Amino acid sequence: MAETPALETQGVSMVFNTGSAKPVEAFRNITFSLAPRETIAIVGPSGCGKSTLFNVIAGLIRPTEGAVLVAGERVDRAAGHVGYMLQKDLLLPWRSVLQNVVLGLEVRGASRAKAEAQARALITAYGLGGFEDTRPSKLSGGMRQRVAFMRTLALDPDVILLDEPFSALDFQTRMLLQTETMTIIRERAKSAILVTHDIGEAITMADRILVMTHRPAQILAEHIVDLPNRDPVAIRQTPEFNHLFQTIWRQLDAKLAA
Repeated sequence: MAETPALETQGVSMVFNTGSAKPVEAFRNITFSLAPRETIAIVGPSGCGKSTLFNVIAGLIRPTEGAVLVAGERVDRAAGHVGYMLQKDLLLPWRSVLQNVVLGLEVRGASRAKAEAQARALITAYGLGGFEDTRPSKLSGGMRQRVAFMRTLALDPDVILLDEPFSALDFQTRMLLQTETMTIIRERAKSAILVTHDIGEAITMADRILVMTHRPAQILAEHIVDLPNRDPVAIRQTPEFNHLFQTIWRQLDAKLAA
């Protein structure tokens, strides 16, 4: 018997009525399934509606047509099953690292002792032991993103949504966090969807890549990433990486993706 998808979109479309004569169609008939313990990356031209699709998948926006299901339930009824990490860390500056990590657990009503014990374990596992009482202003960009990711993990979601979470970081830090993030996702047997403009990041982190067209966006192509080495530096030296990178780059070319 086949496993129930961790998440699936069923003919999802989004149209915005802006008050002008012609509505804006962001994307059309997006259908795909995310398997348990799988990571999918979504790439597409700038302005194609990737972030809007992310918000629909997260249950923050209701689509004009279609549905998003999480473990067989509509996403708007699957509270707690989906966690998301945005481009900005959105840490509360007046709270310490520990207090930021437990924030979601506090909102959910967890006891303080249980929330703090869970948060401390994550902080230690993610290499920030000793920074529990530090305020965000004293942290580097990479450390702040680690805290934001731990805040998401603390809620123990089945599906983690990553919306270009490393785009503001320098190249070295970005590659380091790509490896750390995917290691933790795989160790915890989570499913994930990564929205990114970085083809190399998509190849490094994902099991499967969906390439979107220009707006109104549709799925242009799907690629299975079957590379034995996921080290972010070593993988870029392989002919398989280069071939997949060039293939996706050509598909994102305006002439082909329009």
